[in-house]
Amino acid sequence: MAEKKDSSFTVTDRRLFTAEGELRKEVTQTSADAVTSPEEPRTEAPTKSPGTTSATAAELSGTPEDIPQMPSATERVELSGHSSKDLEMTFERFMASLYMTAMLQLGLMHEEGGQPRIDIVGARQTIDTLSLLAEKTKGNLTSTEENFLQNCLYELRMAYVEVTNSLGRPPQSAPGSKNIPTAR
Repeated sequence: MAEKKDSSFTVTDRRLFTAEGELRKEVTQTSADAVTSPEEPRTEAPTKSPGTTSATAAELSGTPEDIPQMPSATERVELSGHSSKDLEMTFERFMASLYMTAMLQLGLMHEEGGQPRIDIVGARQTIDTLSLLAEKTKGNLTSTEENFLQNCLYELRMAYVEVTNSLGRPPQSAPGSKNIPTAR
């Protein structure tokens, strides 16, 4: 049987700061300088020989000043020709989002070219969410917001009743056609 060698090792804490956020005493001054001044010395990229066509890693890496900054989300919206105000979330847009979700769940709306899908449980939960919001925001909404919310709730509740009633009825035959019993 092979004999196990007891290998010992030493753990060295190389963290620069204590749990309180103070510089550790064991840290040398050069390590502290590296932390406080994150700027590294610049190196010149090698020149590309005339026959070379592919870029090297050194050419692709550059200093932060050389790399163009990505535009922020607001700047990207502005560049697309829209105003950032157009995409700002408001209470009415939030209500409209829930309204559209419920209409999709009721199968009254669908994607272009797609089939309507009915999710009665999801529609009931979305309508209940709107009802809960109406209850919890009572007295804190403007008259426009209150009217919008009440109209959404009314339309969704009526649509819900209509859809659930139509699901409970047996399918009706087309007018003018005769119901002929089939032979078994």
